[in-house]
Amino acid sequence: MESDDEAEAPMVPVEVLGVRQQQADQEIVVLLFDTAAELAVPIVIGAREASAIAMAQAGVATPRPMTHDLLRDLLGAVGVSLDRVEIVSLDGGIFFAELVLSTGVRLDSRASDAIALAVRTESPVLCSAEVVAAAGVEVVDLDQQKEVEKFRDFLDHVTAEDFTTPGGPPELGDDTPP
Repeated sequence: MESDDEAEAPMVPVEVLGVRQQQADQEIVVLLFDTAAELAVPIVIGAREASAIAMAQAGVATPRPMTHDLLRDLLGAVGVSLDRVEIVSLDGGIFFAELVLSTGVRLDSRASDAIALAVRTESPVLCSAEVVAAAGVEVVDLDQQKEVEKFRDFLDHVTAEDFTTPGGPPELGDDTPP
């Protein structure tokens, strides 16, 4: 059960920039960006969740529904919508999220699954201001802003297959077609 302090933590809207494989340690992260604070929150996720998020952002349809597509379709079939996703806490390096449904019901979720569903339903993603403060990385100088723009360009050209083929996605700034 959550305390009143957790339930009342201020939430800030974040933009889902997309997924990226970090070159140093080969971890895959989804990047959330708080434009007001100019902080990016990297969340380490698995390859399948990365693929699910990237495919949804790219508008790639699969011949059969993936798990997150099924959840979206199930919610629609029972007349419930996803109002928003909230990244509510960070504990021991693990991000905790909640799905907030149109009925007022809140469901515990892994952050990666919540984000994948939010992208599919075009629902807003909010993040606890405390989580942004604790895990956010500054994006303030010109070089960092250029890196964000290169990453957005990368997202425009990456495909789901890039995450399942040996070698992974093309490097940022690589102008060769995927």
